[in-house]
Amino acid sequence: MKKIAVFADVQNIYYTTRDKFGRPFNYRKLLETLSEQGELVVANAYAIDRGDGGQMRFQSALAQMGFKVKLKPYIQRSDGSAKGDWDVGIAIDVMEAAPDVDTVVLLSGDGDFDLLLDKIRERYDVEAIVYSVWGLTAQSLIRAASRHVKIDESFLV
Repeated sequence: MKKIAVFADVQNIYYTTRDKFGRPFNYRKLLETLSEQGELVVANAYAIDRGDGGQMRFQSALAQMGFKVKLKPYIQRSDGSAKGDWDVGIAIDVMEAAPDVDTVVLLSGDGDFDLLLDKIRERYDVEAIVYSVWGLTAQSLIRAASRHVKIDESFLV
């Protein structure tokens, strides 16, 4: 049975599905779809902790679905900008999981991950699947993936 590792960039998916469709992504449907294709050995969701009750309920729901929820604090800078980025953490976790799986699934449209996908495909010969919103995804990421799955209405709540 194929071993699958899933890495969800929650902020990226939240904002892109909201901007394109006005509706949230259905993480339960994703896990059900992937479970039909193999054994889910890793399912990580990366989010920002703002201490917001709604977000905490959502993060709890992700955990109940089977995701390991990883949180970073939301940092508001004095100049008004904000920081809360999981790119390095996601990259480390993907590199650690890639030698032990057949497929890496990345939920993100962030082009910063293109080099990561190139590297794991080359070094570990894994399939790298990207789920993201078409039109809000870096073309370099789509090119780096073995396969790109467009998030559409069927993957929304």
